Amino acid sequence: MWRLPLNVFGKTKAAIYKNEELYNLMTALGIEDSVENLRFNNVVIATDADYDGFHIRNLLMTFFLNYFEELVTSGHVYILETPIFRVRNSRETRYCYSEKERSQAVDDLRNPEVTRFKGLGEISPGEFGQFIGEDMRLIKVGVRSLAEVPTTLEFYMGKNTPVRRDYIVEHLI
Repeated sequence: MWRLPLNVFGKTKAAIYKNEELYNLMTALGIEDSVENLRFNNVVIATDADYDGFHIRNLLMTFFLNYFEELVTSGHVYILETPIFRVRNSRETRYCYSEKERSQAVDDLRNPEVTRFKGLGEISPGEFGQFIGEDMRLIKVGVRSLAEVPTTLEFYMGKNTPVRRDYIVEHLI
């Protein structure tokens, strides 16, 4: 059974060895001893396009920034934007990443069928291959200021739950 990765904020590197998901990720990437041993040029984080998926992204980014920040600062980490909707008719299929894109596709296509994806697990491997390629939406993860990383991680991943909750509620649109 798959579990969420551990929130490693404020934990020592020993925590990785106690968490199967993070240990396996570190081992698969070959970065246990050094980021120089990275087995892949690009590390792509692909999660569902919902709040749970965003939380998993945050957990993984916390992992990388806490222990392997060079992986991020040297430009190896990307986030794959995944579609929320598929709009199609008999001639064309469009993957949409927002309500606005979905509305535009519905307006553009004749007699469209609209599918809302609940998550990546619903997308067949063949269909997944249709929205990764030349037109895939990859966002390179960057850090504007390494000095701000600890404060940012403390806010989003620390133990300040009431403050964070108030911030989220205040900034919801």
